[in-house]
Amino acid sequence: MDPESAPPLKPDLSTDQDAQDAHDLAMMGYEQVLTRKFSVWSMFSLAFCVLGTYYVFGQDLASGIANGASITILWGLVLVTACNICVALSLGELASSMPIALGQAYWTYRLWNSPLGHFVSYMCAWINTFGWWALSASLNAFIADFLLNIKVMFDPDWPLVNQGWLHFVVYVGVTAVLTAFNVVACRKEQVLPWLNNFVGSWYALQFVVLSLALLISVGVKPELSFQSAKFVFGHWRNKTGWSDGVIWFMGLVQSAYGLTAYDSVIHMIEEIPAPRRNVPRVMWFAILSGAFTGFVFMMVCLFCIQDMEKIAAASLPFITLLHDTVGLQGAATLITLFTFNGIGQAISVTTTSGRLTWGFARDGGLPFSKFLSHVNPVWQVPARAMWAQGTIISLIGILYFFSNTVLDAILSVSTVALTISYAIPITALLATGRNRLPPGPFRLGRLGPVLNWVSIIYCVITTIFFLFPPSPNPSGADMNYAIAVLGVMLVIALTFWVITGRYSYARAEDSLIQLVQAQQPENAEEPVGEQPVADKKEKEDT
Repeated sequence: MDPESAPPLKPDLSTDQDAQDAHDLAMMGYEQVLTRKFSVWSMFSLAFCVLGTYYVFGQDLASGIANGASITILWGLVLVTACNICVALSLGELASSMPIALGQAYWTYRLWNSPLGHFVSYMCAWINTFGWWALSASLNAFIADFLLNIKVMFDPDWPLVNQGWLHFVVYVGVTAVLTAFNVVACRKEQVLPWLNNFVGSWYALQFVVLSLALLISVGVKPELSFQSAKFVFGHWRNKTGWSDGVIWFMGLVQSAYGLTAYDSVIHMIEEIPAPRRNVPRVMWFAILSGAFTGFVFMMVCLFCIQDMEKIAAASLPFITLLHDTVGLQGAATLITLFTFNGIGQAISVTTTSGRLTWGFARDGGLPFSKFLSHVNPVWQVPARAMWAQGTIISLIGILYFFSNTVLDAILSVSTVALTISYAIPITALLATGRNRLPPGPFRLGRLGPVLNWVSIIYCVITTIFFLFPPSPNPSGADMNYAIAVLGVMLVIALTFWVITGRYSYARAEDSLIQLVQAQQPENAEEPVGEQPVADKKEKEDT
């Protein structure tokens, strides 16, 4: 069958809940075109895998050791967890009120209904989308580096390991495979939910395997010994030149990176039943689960470190830690499984990022929005948005040719951009008044303002410190280029706003027309999944 001539998707509306979910979308001016294939458990698995907290902590162990060591790694995690719970609860209330895939940007526009609000919403959408593209790029880059370093474990003098072109080729290959899998997997509705369940279980199993492997190896080898509890829970390391106070905040980047991107559930919100109730639950539970596994895993790693200076000097400290404790053969096996873990996580990140890209295009925010917002009726996926996103992420890999600090910059940009996108709708909610929030089943009540303010303060402080360079007087090679990358992103967003965005993005009058149509009595007799909302997309793109 020709994909372009195939009949449109007909999501299942066989139950009252299906009909209610489709009606909720129609009331916001959108048609249900994606199937609600994810259960609560499979969506939690996706969120848990996207966070991948203990896995990310292992990837980014260098950042934690360089910026405070044990104190920031463990106790910084406790602080970041508490603050992120406040942010997640704040976003959960908004998601319960307006369950839409564009998430933060849509909420900002609806709460702040003015020309300035329109502009801020557009910038929020770009920042959020850039953040997810950067997150995908950072994960793909980590996978590429881990794949190449498996070779280095057996051949330490391998000359090609430092060649930027090889890293770029492997990186692009990883990106292409992840994108292709996401496009193909949606052909069968249950593939992605099943994969999320499998990867989530694999994550939990490997957490146990890695922890036991480290502990048993150090315990049974006479030449190895455990670090003291004082070292694990109270060791402070600062050789950067910054004051200890600055390093404390800079050291939070590892924890923030490992507990950021819980808005994955928000951007998948149109593919889970009863999202008004289920999405808030999934978000905060994923954060707690990630924080628990991350704390325990980092505690195990700190107990098992043999030579802190050697670990601190390594380009990928986790590989060095495994090599020193488990041995070459065992470390190679575990790193291979660890990398496989990362591929599962990257698939879920690519899925979420693609849905956000599609949601932004559906609201007329991207160039060629009409083309990119198309949902392929055969593959049941926004394939064009997925491939466009894969191309952009591949282009980010060109930075491999210019800077050895590309991973740090991309990591910081993804964390900062997502954090900013969380703060914007919460700020809009407080600025315009919480009474403007449409009612939903998940409400914060009297705690709402307190949790909202804690969220904003946390987002502002971490955004500032995550843009600091690693030392007060860094060389060109050691600069934190995250602020430059973020600046380029904002310039691109402003350019598109001037050219097309202010005319095509989220037209208030069109959405109002659709809202009125959805509320007409005669439309109540029609299947809610077939509301005439496609006109909005056509108008925005012309």
